[in-house]
Amino acid sequence: MTQPATLPENYTARPDLLKERVILVTGAGDGIGREVAKAYAAHGASVILVGRTTHKLEAVYDEIVAAGNPQPAIFPMQLHEAGDEEYAGLVGGVVNEFGRLDGLVNNAAELGSLTPIDHYTLDVWQRTLQVNLTAPFLLTRACLPLLHQAPDAAILFSSTDQHEKTAAYWGAYGASKQALDAFMRILADELEGNTSIRVNAVNPGALRTHLRSKAYPGENPNSLPEASAAVPAYLYLMGEDSHGLHGQLVNAQKTNNST
Repeated sequence: MTQPATLPENYTARPDLLKERVILVTGAGDGIGREVAKAYAAHGASVILVGRTTHKLEAVYDEIVAAGNPQPAIFPMQLHEAGDEEYAGLVGGVVNEFGRLDGLVNNAAELGSLTPIDHYTLDVWQRTLQVNLTAPFLLTRACLPLLHQAPDAAILFSSTDQHEKTAAYWGAYGASKQALDAFMRILADELEGNTSIRVNAVNPGALRTHLRSKAYPGENPNSLPEASAAVPAYLYLMGEDSHGLHGQLVNAQKTNNST
């Protein structure tokens, strides 16, 4: 098993790290995606907010604009049912509005059902794999032509810790996240030698998010860091400070509170 890479000690992104870049973030309406999108905008990027709930995306949009950061764009999308036509439409919208794409964060996730495999329904299994694995494949494939044109592009995936990928009862979520790690490394290996696109993943660790509260309903959320604690890792891997890093899983926190 490949050991996760380490975020540089006391890493702080410079204010203009992502100036004039265009970055697409899925799951941008809540949790980690929301914090990452706002941080990217605060560091100069025009952010494309993709998610399933329009009013949540609008709230993030308003926060970014109110802070005086570059105007973002909103693209509501139901990842559990989107196909080639929807992703082509999304990329077409990016081209029309921005004319370029410098980064992609595949962050949206579906928890599924934390039950034994013999209790798992096919519908829940397929929906969870669709959101967590197939959607990142389809979106990444659709975005690659634009990313190839960028001088310093990066693709990131939101992963999770090893326990949640292999322990009992994590079902489709664990299987999909394990497969997503493999997909990330395959893609990184394919792109490293002949493109400038960097491909890596982040393990955010245990954070105060809605998905975490669903997975651990008995846990006191106030005992966990806010979702913004993962932001430095996403900034580091998206910007030029991580040049030379390919196919790595980076822990966002020194200590991982997942068990």
